[in-house]
Amino acid sequence: MFTNFTKTGVTGAFALMDSLVRHNVRYIFGYPGGAILPIYDELYNWESQGLIQHILCRHEQGASHAADGYARSTGEVGVCFATSGPGATNLVSGIATAQMDSVPLLLITGQVARSFIGTDAFQEVDIFGITLPIVKHSYVVRDPRDMARIVAEAFYIATHGRPGPVLIDIPKDVGLEKFLYEHVDPKNINLPGCRPIVSPKVKHIAKIVQLIHQSSQPLLYVGGGAIISNAYDVVQKLAVLFQIPVTTTLMGKGIIDESHPLSLGMLGMHGTVYANFAVSECDLLIALGARFDDRVTGKLDEFACNAQVIHIDIDPAEVGKNRIPQVAIVGDIKQVLIDLMNYIQSQSISTYTVEQTRSWRERINLWKQQYSLLIPKNVDILSPQEIISVISSMNPEAYFTTDVGQHQMWAAQFVNVLPRHWMSSAGLGTMGYGLPASIGVQMAHPDSSVICISGDASFQMNCQELATIAQYNLPIKIVIINNKWQGMVRQWQQAFYGERYSHSNMEKGSPNFTELAKSFGIFGMELEDRSEIKKTLEVFFSYDGPCLLDCKVKEEENCYPMVAPGKSNSQMIGVVKRAKNINTVINTHN
Repeated sequence: MFTNFTKTGVTGAFALMDSLVRHNVRYIFGYPGGAILPIYDELYNWESQGLIQHILCRHEQGASHAADGYARSTGEVGVCFATSGPGATNLVSGIATAQMDSVPLLLITGQVARSFIGTDAFQEVDIFGITLPIVKHSYVVRDPRDMARIVAEAFYIATHGRPGPVLIDIPKDVGLEKFLYEHVDPKNINLPGCRPIVSPKVKHIAKIVQLIHQSSQPLLYVGGGAIISNAYDVVQKLAVLFQIPVTTTLMGKGIIDESHPLSLGMLGMHGTVYANFAVSECDLLIALGARFDDRVTGKLDEFACNAQVIHIDIDPAEVGKNRIPQVAIVGDIKQVLIDLMNYIQSQSISTYTVEQTRSWRERINLWKQQYSLLIPKNVDILSPQEIISVISSMNPEAYFTTDVGQHQMWAAQFVNVLPRHWMSSAGLGTMGYGLPASIGVQMAHPDSSVICISGDASFQMNCQELATIAQYNLPIKIVIINNKWQGMVRQWQQAFYGERYSHSNMEKGSPNFTELAKSFGIFGMELEDRSEIKKTLEVFFSYDGPCLLDCKVKEEENCYPMVAPGKSNSQMIGVVKRAKNINTVINTHN
């Protein structure tokens, strides 16, 4: 494998590859180019020995999203290579996506030789400066002797505390320069600037228990931080112990089985009616790894306005940023909840809140019955809600990636996933994310089902990655919810811009998606008739290899419920109330 002793005459590129392998990197997603060629030349040797595998994506943005999908589904650092200039700048959307959603990425970029830096040399850009606002940290390697240390620090920073992307820019001659090399043990890295993760004080734990016991209408509001912390089991134990209903953000999907009696699904702009009603009327909001994002809160000063707030997050910058809590704990979600459960057990604390909250839970269950998510079932027209719901029920253990738009929100509403089985660009809302992300997920989990749910507009952002899927024969199942529009843009134009559909129609110029797939050697299918759903999906999912399904759905279908801009979560439009077997559409904010 690799040596454990000092070597002479090795290059900076060797030091990089040796360091990556020592950090147990299995896959690198990337695209070569001039400035990074010394690294790719060294990569050739390491691949030939079976020590690491490079996945050739067709665009650097695709490579960054593939690394992102790998990281989200495993909890490990995703690694991406790109060359200087346009190669590096093509990573920017992927870096920002990872930063917004707290995804640990290591991005290695080539750079012009040190003597050319600052001269406007061919394919020179200051990627270090360009990405400063959207990385957790970044480096320019000026001396190959620093390579092993920098890589070790980068892995530590990317995963310590709140995860995020770290960029390492490597000048071409640094990759070529030979020097006396000594590896750095990843276990020996300790950066004083990284805040230690400390346990909460007993008085804060006691205060949490006190507030829970005083509450008659508590609610758990769980975000992506709980997924990152792998806190699913302890979150469910807490919820069940005190019988507290659970609602999640888009990033928090998977923290609880959404068929569980305590699950309210997602809250926020396109959340369930009962989740939004619950957060509007709760008297105690327990926020776990959530940042009170505007798509969740709606009108901020009316969000859980009657509730006391407990906020637990690993990032001190998030606590109190948008809402001042009564109890604030900075720490790892899983460890804090374990400490909380241990305290409860050690104090033999009564769980009398089970009875205390019975009427609250009964009220929520009534909301669930009256305002359950609607799946239109027209005899002839295929609805996106129905196709996504059926796909979910047929694949309970699959990994799902999505793009951004209406299909993303329908997937969030109707797909029930396991922890770390949901990959979606939440904070940045990056169209084109889903397809390349599915590549990273499939590489990480080669024996699992991976399903990419995309829209016809989003799919065209990074459809070149079909070539990567074909090259590596990845058995990804791609579902296109094809309504011939930029669906969410059209919905907003209809609702808030006087039905002036400015450049949101995608019909003219769109490809035949099944033929496009076939041109890459990927099996393509179409679905338009509702009566063919089951038969088509059985063929689609049983196909041994990559497959694309173009679902031609109702064009004007809108995604409801919806919280309009500037409105509170209780003021939703498109709410459907079931009463006496009659469905009634209610615009509650009018």
